[in-house]
Amino acid sequence: MAIKKGTSGWTVDSQPSGRGGRRFRKTFKTQAEAKAWEAWLKTQVNQDAKWMPERRDLRKLSDLVELWFTHHGSGLRAGQDMHRRLKAMVEAMGDPVADRFTVDMFATYRTKRLEAGLTANNMNREHAYLRAMCNELIRLGHWTKDNPLANLRQFKIQDSELSYLTLEQITSLLDALTESRNPHVGLISRICLATGARWSEAEELRGTQVRNGMIEYARTKSGKTRAVPIDERLEDDIHAHAKKHSQMGRIFGYSYSAFREGVERAGLSLPDGQLTHVLRHTFASHFMMSGGNILILQRILGHANITITMRYAHLSPEHLQEAKALNPLARLTLG
Repeated sequence: MAIKKGTSGWTVDSQPSGRGGRRFRKTFKTQAEAKAWEAWLKTQVNQDAKWMPERRDLRKLSDLVELWFTHHGSGLRAGQDMHRRLKAMVEAMGDPVADRFTVDMFATYRTKRLEAGLTANNMNREHAYLRAMCNELIRLGHWTKDNPLANLRQFKIQDSELSYLTLEQITSLLDALTESRNPHVGLISRICLATGARWSEAEELRGTQVRNGMIEYARTKSGKTRAVPIDERLEDDIHAHAKKHSQMGRIFGYSYSAFREGVERAGLSLPDGQLTHVLRHTFASHFMMSGGNILILQRILGHANITITMRYAHLSPEHLQEAKALNPLARLTLG
């Protein structure tokens, strides 16, 4: 702080909160008035935190990732995978100082990733991971600033084709899988077709999850347990398989590659990203085409939101017949 005498009086030139803080200048007729105002400025700094310069947060973005994983991510089912992805993202962005990380930095990184061939859907996932990390650190009190990605919109994704297998294709696939040297792949596929399970849910089944004519899926994507009835024959096949192949409680071994080879032998052409998932789509599609209830299907598939399940509603016979009978051309003909 400084008080200087000029031609128009005594001028106070002050930064009460220190270097980098707000600067004040004011001129008074007398030196006493200048000193009194300077003293008042000092009291404001001591009494009101808003007068203090904002402290820098010199932690790196990678430090926040580790903090998130320690206090939250390590307890998530997919925490290890999310942690790995976050570290890779931060490294690709140059690991900036946390309080200098901006939405522009991420937008630039996102553009480069798209140019490198990454899909918009994958970029939305990375965006969601980083935004969720910041939100959780704010809730935990480890981050006091706003979430830099809070207002960044994700890319709008065109719904992909939900491919499903016909009865003939199912037969061809199951026949092709019987030729595999992998002893698990055929039964895992049958379970997915019978219950709408995700491949990982069926592949990771334990003997305790199959009983009383039901399969209970515990380690699900939503984290919620669901049970789906199965017929006696399938249950017997699962128990017989478990007696012969079970290891450390798990009924099956890893069989993803064997399934892909079976799809190729059966001559099936599937959309990108829908290899094993076609079994889940096939279950849901045939369920609705056979007159199943959309709300029951939601419970079977374990969808938290009915909107996701509604993708299959158009396959309902009632839905199709209504489209045939209630369109305006039909009404015009009847008139």
